[in-house]
Amino acid sequence: MRRLYETTLIFNAGLEDPEVEAAISKVTSYIENQGGEIKVTDRWGRRRLAYPIAKKFNGYYVHLEFELIPSGLPLLERFLVLEDTVLRHLTLQLSVKLRDLRLQKAMEEGNQAAAETVKEQKKAEVEEAIIEEAVTADEAVEIKEVIEETEKEEIEEEKAEITAE
Repeated sequence: MRRLYETTLIFNAGLEDPEVEAAISKVTSYIENQGGEIKVTDRWGRRRLAYPIAKKFNGYYVHLEFELIPSGLPLLERFLVLEDTVLRHLTLQLSVKLRDLRLQKAMEEGNQAAAETVKEQKKAEVEEAIIEEAVTADEAVEIKEVIEETEKEEIEEEKAEITAE
């Protein structure tokens, strides 16, 4: 069973934009090769570091959210330590409560894109859990149909709320 993780990476800011993109794609492809799935890639850009790291004062920040099997995490950590373009990294397991809090905060701020991303992640996890428990293919199809009907109802409710405002 895959778990949801988030990683914040600090790349060497001395790299040119194509080199930074190549480094990001190298990390994301490594995660995918380990059986992971990238959910969100958020590029924060170049920022000043709070303290020098390897005599560097600036870094290019990237935040990744991904699903990965737990046995693949030590391999990813080892890869990031050995990758010379990565100055620092931090990987955490993303809890359900934190994900729900981010969804609520995004909705309050009106950040519809972030809210939709978190909703899709949550929906995919629920679908996967339900389908794994389904005994037959017919049951899985029925469950998907129920989920699609529920989504349509939620969309109609949101439209009604927007028009009421």
